Amino acid sequence: MLFSPQDKPTKRNSPQRRFSIALLLLLLGLISAACFPEHPQSTFDTAGPVAKSQLDLFYIIFWVAVIVFVVVEGALLYAVVRYRRRKGQGIPAQTHGNTPLEIAWTIVPALILAAVAVPTIMTIFDNARTPDTEDTVYVSVTGHQWWWEFEYFDKSELDKEEADLKRVKSGTLKTQDVYQPVPYVVTANELHVPVGRPVGVILRSDDVIHSFWIPKLAGKVDLVPGNRNTMWFQADKAGEFLGQCGEFCGIAHAHMRFMVIAEDESEWNNWVDAQQAPPAAPMELVFGIKGCAVCHSITGPDSVGTQDSRMETFRTGGQSFPAPNLTHFASRGTFAGGIVDRTDENVREWLRDPASVKPGNRMAELAGAYTNPKMALTDSDLTVLVNYLQSLK
Repeated sequence: MLFSPQDKPTKRNSPQRRFSIALLLLLLGLISAACFPEHPQSTFDTAGPVAKSQLDLFYIIFWVAVIVFVVVEGALLYAVVRYRRRKGQGIPAQTHGNTPLEIAWTIVPALILAAVAVPTIMTIFDNARTPDTEDTVYVSVTGHQWWWEFEYFDKSELDKEEADLKRVKSGTLKTQDVYQPVPYVVTANELHVPVGRPVGVILRSDDVIHSFWIPKLAGKVDLVPGNRNTMWFQADKAGEFLGQCGEFCGIAHAHMRFMVIAEDESEWNNWVDAQQAPPAAPMELVFGIKGCAVCHSITGPDSVGTQDSRMETFRTGGQSFPAPNLTHFASRGTFAGGIVDRTDENVREWLRDPASVKPGNRMAELAGAYTNPKMALTDSDLTVLVNYLQSLK
């Protein structure tokens, strides 16, 4: 069949042209989104000294790179236009290098890199030193697949552990005998900090490599199994700051979030007192019968070694595994790794089918209520558990 001229696609509305326009609009949209400082994960709206120093370093490197780009591309364009081959011209004379130029374009980049290295090294060393003051709040962050555990410690407790770790390195103490510091608060997925006070962070991982990242407060630092990394940050204003795992760590990596809640000193002290209070209600019978208490603590901060023993049981094929402390579950705004608001409907859906809420989570994979038909949760069980969890304030 022959097409008439009016049936043929014109260049103006050809598929390639429409695709190019759509791609251009998409790129413009992405660029516009990247220039939106108020975005929860934007690094251009800093709220603390660590993030501010890192942003200042970025600007230094960025503008140096812009100047280098303009000079190099300008020289390239000048050479292309000035020395382009013109009609009637033969092959130009061949040259084999220019010693002054070659020395210049070797030394100048080296000097630029040396100049950039000075503020870079200063920023790295400054951010690596946790302020050792009476105001510093110390928190141990443990990354689990796929949620965050936060334990608050007094400096004296951490000093005892640090002293034993030095003895391990010197060979005078075995690793299993290292002192385990006792936390005064244990919580999950919501990190409360006082405004204007440094927060010293100890980073650990119980499974794979994670990365602790609070875009508006501090850059990414990895949590490596078997190692302890440290960092610090400070919130200079009250508010909620979104955190995220910045290292791919498995199927639910994108759902491994947390929230840093910066509040006034008095509000933070009230939060600490509330977290140290005894459980708001005795353990619900269903919570124990269905095996929830095997992995979740509801009686206050875990005793020394409790989480370690749970992790060992998990690794050796048992039914227990590290799970968030639920003693004051109802004091948190979110749950399930910080991705779901804590409402009755969401809690019920989570308990009914956690895999539909957060694919890949450990509870759906290992908990008896979801792997053993005899322990499956009924509608009445769900109602009881929702009411119970929502009472744990």
